[in-house]
Amino acid sequence: MSDPTSSSDTIPARADGRADAVGPASAPRDRAERIAAEEASAFSHAPVPPEATAAYGEHPDQVVDFYRPRHAAGGARPGPLVVLLHGGAWRAAYDRTHVSPLAGLLARHGFAVASVEYRRGNGGTAAGRWPDTFDDVAAATDAVPELAVTALGADAVDVRRIVLTGHSAGGHLALWAAARHVLPAGSRWHRPVAPALRGVVALAPIADFEAALARDVCSGAVAELLGGAELLAGRRAETDPAALLPTGIPVTVVHGDCDEVVPPQVAEAFAVASAKAGEEVQLTLLEGVGHFPVIDPAADAAAVVAEEIAQLAW
Repeated sequence: MSDPTSSSDTIPARADGRADAVGPASAPRDRAERIAAEEASAFSHAPVPPEATAAYGEHPDQVVDFYRPRHAAGGARPGPLVVLLHGGAWRAAYDRTHVSPLAGLLARHGFAVASVEYRRGNGGTAAGRWPDTFDDVAAATDAVPELAVTALGADAVDVRRIVLTGHSAGGHLALWAAARHVLPAGSRWHRPVAPALRGVVALAPIADFEAALARDVCSGAVAELLGGAELLAGRRAETDPAALLPTGIPVTVVHGDCDEVVPPQVAEAFAVASAKAGEEVQLTLLEGVGHFPVIDPAADAAAVVAEEIAQLAW
């Protein structure tokens, strides 16, 4: 894969009006070939086994894998805790296994990592389970700090420095989990206070449902997640990150400008909604990058992700 971050000759604009130097676009080539190559690379890595797995509920999908920060050995300081939510359009075919190489990469960068599993579609191509998907993410993110200390030890994980991250549908869930204190008091997922987070780094997230629906992102997955098109209007207010603003939590979005799975316009719409609510989102657009390099340890885009997490964590 060509390097999207090796030069500062080209500086793409960010949605907040500033710029990130992430290099020139890759040499032009057949779009379909490039997309296929990026996906193949991201899914080519062997799964990375965790140091520990813990349950946060009774269902088989209610588990979290924990990865020890590599620098923690030998008495080094504890690593910040990165809570990782995988993508896959909230569908059952995709689980946390495919982001385990990214978890391993983050552990090598000195982070303790909690990779969360959650209930997804009931089989086939169904996206999400209502309300189970949201129940699980709320329960997991509440339980993870204590579970991480038990699994890895207080010498390995610093729960005062927690960053949520997630890819695609998982990026949506990370943004949503960070906004639960904005939900109405009567919501089953309402938190009375904001979560103790250093911030959120959302990777190609489905961050704005209106923009995603307009582009039929993931073939109708947003409507399926919420239980059907007829329920969208009533349920969007509790589930759409763009409707749960402002949160008061720092947010960075990393998105490839050639992403055809979740087009960058979805992230840009979220940044605009945040600005209207009085918050600034850092939107980093990676030139010549599609949907999958941000979770691919072999891609330079993943190094950008690790750096953005470090900027918030430390």
